[in-house]
Amino acid sequence: MKLRPLNDQVVLKQVEAEEKTKSGIILSGGSQEKPQMAVVIAVGPGGMVDGKEVAMHVKEGDKVIYKKYSGDEIKLDGEDYIFVKQSSILAVID
Repeated sequence: MKLRPLNDQVVLKQVEAEEKTKSGIILSGGSQEKPQMAVVIAVGPGGMVDGKEVAMHVKEGDKVIYKKYSGDEIKLDGEDYIFVKQSSILAVID
């Protein structure tokens, strides 16, 4: 199934959290904080949103950092996705 977001929406897939710290300590699932890093799966067309012209600055495949408590989590075909507005994306990781 292909997702096609509308307006300035961006579909993200979270990057898996590290299970081990740099010093070698293994983290349990409960102690891990959700990562704020994700890969862009699909991008809406932008255009007029709330009376303002919005140009999309991210593309499919970009690795991004997004605001901690933003977006809506959706489960589709057994996969978890996050729908966020482009303004909730803080940076693209090169």
